[in-house]
Amino acid sequence: MNAFRLLLERYPPLNICCDAIVHACDILITSFKMGGKLLIAGNGGSAADAGHISGELLKSFHRKRSIPRDIAAKIDPEMALNLEGALPTIPLPDLVSFHTAYANDRSAEYSFAQLVLALGNENDVLLALSTSGNSKNIIHAIRIALAKNLKVVGLTGRSGGMMRALCTACICVPEDETFKIQELHLPVYHALCQAIEAHFF
Repeated sequence: MNAFRLLLERYPPLNICCDAIVHACDILITSFKMGGKLLIAGNGGSAADAGHISGELLKSFHRKRSIPRDIAAKIDPEMALNLEGALPTIPLPDLVSFHTAYANDRSAEYSFAQLVLALGNENDVLLALSTSGNSKNIIHAIRIALAKNLKVVGLTGRSGGMMRALCTACICVPEDETFKIQELHLPVYHALCQAIEAHFF
């Protein structure tokens, strides 16, 4: 795919991740084709990345997106001109009221798992972000996702941590320090969003 060719030209160290990136893209495209949605979980900077990825998929990113003609025909023309094609994506860290209530009532490390239990369906995908690959709340979310037959895409660092063995596809960028891992996560998920958008729009 053109998005991945450009990614690897700009970031040659990511060649080692190429197969995993393509596999992840295939999983996400298949899910959206089947009416599934994307759930994204991460902590700290990865929580911000979850919101960033959602923003790229819920509206136009790299190309113009039209809404379905049957929908456009049923609404006001001005609204139809302003709305954009979208892919269903939920940034789980952004549900602040839920997280604070859950942390107050239960154990905060299970909050993402609770959300996957509540929101996840068989055709959905969980995108799990953890620079170490060992974040407890992320691992719990992955385990409940697998129990509900969701596919799991991991985005992590060189070692992969516990996530490597659990994810359906695990993208382990070749860095070890948190900020360097996060610096490579951004171009990877931008390329994924660009490739997915090109497929559907």
